[in-house]
Amino acid sequence: MTDPTLATRLDEATRTARATTQLTSEVPLSLADAYAVQRAGVDLRSRRDDPPVGMKLGFTSRAKAAQMGVFDVIAGVLTAGMRIADGGTVDLPLIHPRIEPELAFLLGDAVHGGDLTTAVVAVAPAVEIIDSRYRNFSFTLEDVVADNASAAAFAIGPWQDFAAARVLDLGNLGVVLEVDGAVVQAGSTAAILGHPLRALDVCTRMVREHGFVLPAGSVILAGAATAAVPLTAGAVVEASVTGLGRVSVRAAS
Repeated sequence: MTDPTLATRLDEATRTARATTQLTSEVPLSLADAYAVQRAGVDLRSRRDDPPVGMKLGFTSRAKAAQMGVFDVIAGVLTAGMRIADGGTVDLPLIHPRIEPELAFLLGDAVHGGDLTTAVVAVAPAVEIIDSRYRNFSFTLEDVVADNASAAAFAIGPWQDFAAARVLDLGNLGVVLEVDGAVVQAGSTAAILGHPLRALDVCTRMVREHGFVLPAGSVILAGAATAAVPLTAGAVVEASVTGLGRVSVRAAS
């Protein structure tokens, strides 16, 4: 049985914005243990009226994986308190936040182990703010899974009908990330596992293997299309995806 204090420790680091040491530097963790710690942490959030609203994938981009030194796709849980309105302000306790452009999918039906693709009704440009709770943004695969895949916040742009959007060829859309009007990253949705729809296949597997719960209305973040960049105080960040639109957030000063 996984030590329940591990989830409490990460939860405390999240709420106070005070980094902690890697869990694996003190205790051995299997991947199954790490997902158990993650679930316990999400339960702590739920008890504070911050329930799950979706799921995110991490390390779907080769650039992002290389940046973090981790080479396996992982999943985490999005909660209501992480949602930032398009054009809104990111004003959360954060340790060393970074931001990245993504695609988001909206589920019209609940998923209980079936194929996620059949449940998707809309797609949108998105940004995710990641914030490892470990010192120096350094971790093993098990550490980052336990830390809910570094999930911190997210914003979603205008939703587009999924069937109509697929005409655009979602597998090769241009993605641009701007900070204060300057382009800092540019890439393609092809960076997301070669095609972002493959992220839905991975999510389907994760639901089956790790018990993620996805009711109707859940949001799926497919993973980063470029490497993440630091989110600094007062910065205005905008991500655009060709044919889908734009989404922006401002970091609190």
